[in-house]
Amino acid sequence: MGKRVAVVLAGCGVFDGSEIHEASAVLVHLSRGGAQVKIFAPNIEQMHVVDHFKGNPTEERRNVLVESARLARGDIQDLAEFAVDQFDAVIFPGGFGVAKNLCSWAVDGNKCTVNEQVKATLQAFNQAKKPIGLCCISPVLAAKVFPGCEVTVGKDNNEDGRFPDAETASAIQELGCKHICKDVNECHVDASNKIVTTCAFMCKAPLHEIFDGIGVMVANVLELA
Repeated sequence: MGKRVAVVLAGCGVFDGSEIHEASAVLVHLSRGGAQVKIFAPNIEQMHVVDHFKGNPTEERRNVLVESARLARGDIQDLAEFAVDQFDAVIFPGGFGVAKNLCSWAVDGNKCTVNEQVKATLQAFNQAKKPIGLCCISPVLAAKVFPGCEVTVGKDNNEDGRFPDAETASAIQELGCKHICKDVNECHVDASNKIVTTCAFMCKAPLHEIFDGIGVMVANVLELA
């Protein structure tokens, strides 16, 4: 029987929800790994809605669970219904929705607060010694909830122009966590906390390299599960 994996989404769309390519990559690699997957999202209002063509916020209001259902093809559950004993691992794709809807990192940086259901989900897996996978900006969730943990969001400098958000690494270190520099096709495994992270779109890389890096993260999560 395949590993049972929960995937937690933050909406639909890179600028105000889950990054669609990352969510798809996670689901494809889980399918290839034979995992049994259920998708969750919190039933909350988005911080705001962004017009992805113009790049500007609109006056529209949307719900994170309802928007995440687009990515889940309608097969999704409220995160409030989540039970850790039904799963072997959990994975959070990235996207600005993680930093806007699942926590307030986009506004408050490392002084952010984490949504209580998201925090409870992370803590439940950590206490059960079950693996947590995070990609792109979502490792900040672990950095905020688990002081002292090890994560990667790519590199801590932008010397080659591929890591324009390299300052995120410093913000993570200010929380008392250890940032491990990794390239886009790699992941980092914090063995003591069973936290597996990869940078994904935090790196300006071709889509196939991002896809492959997420695959490395997923493979390590399944191995630990």
